[in-house]
Amino acid sequence: MVTADAVTLLRDLGAEDIAHSGGNLFDHLVRVHDRLAEWGADRTLRLAGLCHAFYGTDGFAVALYGLERRAELAALIGAEAEELVYFYASCDRRASYPGLPDEQGEFVDRFSGVRYRPELRLRRAFAELTVANELDFVAVNPLFDEIEAEGYYALFAPWLPLLSPAACGEVERAYG
Repeated sequence: MVTADAVTLLRDLGAEDIAHSGGNLFDHLVRVHDRLAEWGADRTLRLAGLCHAFYGTDGFAVALYGLERRAELAALIGAEAEELVYFYASCDRRASYPGLPDEQGEFVDRFSGVRYRPELRLRRAFAELTVANELDFVAVNPLFDEIEAEGYYALFAPWLPLLSPAACGEVERAYG
């Protein structure tokens, strides 16, 4: 029921009309959700994958909801899934990606500027969602080449200890 409600909301908010790599934002979000499901992700992470662009991201500025509507999204998908959506959206990628695999690594919230050390649970979910998101980009982008693959592999190789076995395998297959 929750997933169907989230899908309905995405459609109502016009996600099918927002351009995104490989077509539109709605299709991308569904593909990320489905990839996470194929990897055996729990319901919370799958819902976060389906909704990961609600507040925009460091790499995709379009937001379906403003941050003042976090409680509304939490009421729909659950507080834990919404927390992951916010965590994903808030990531200052340049500042946060390098330290993600390190428990002492800093995460920078791009909305507030706050620097902190997220718990392992959040770092794992973030890594899994990020890899699913980027693998979708690769799958739908015919211009992706070996040079880009090397860059992605350099980014994701240190994250392998955070990833599920299925996600690790996909990283090796796509980028290794």
